[in-house]
Amino acid sequence: MSMPISQQSLDQLKNWKVVDEKLQRIFVFRDFVQAFGFMTQVAIIAEKMNHHPEWSNVYKTVTIDLITHSEGFITQLDAELAVKMDDIFNKINYKG
Repeated sequence: MSMPISQQSLDQLKNWKVVDEKLQRIFVFRDFVQAFGFMTQVAIIAEKMNHHPEWSNVYKTVTIDLITHSEGFITQLDAELAVKMDDIFNKINYKG
């Protein structure tokens, strides 16, 4: 059994917010292909974690909601997946 995520953990997820009791972030990409590529990379990681996001894609925008359905609330597992999504997004948008 998991514990609800701590406020400290939530505070570390700077671009995420709690909406309707789910952890949410809206990612905006250059175009549809980049958005779809992001979703493909996330899908592979989510499957390995056996933790699947609720998401939608409209053109270059991907909206993601995370909740641990088996628990009925946001857990550390959601935070871990959120961090991995942020890493993928940052690599895609790296302008170094």
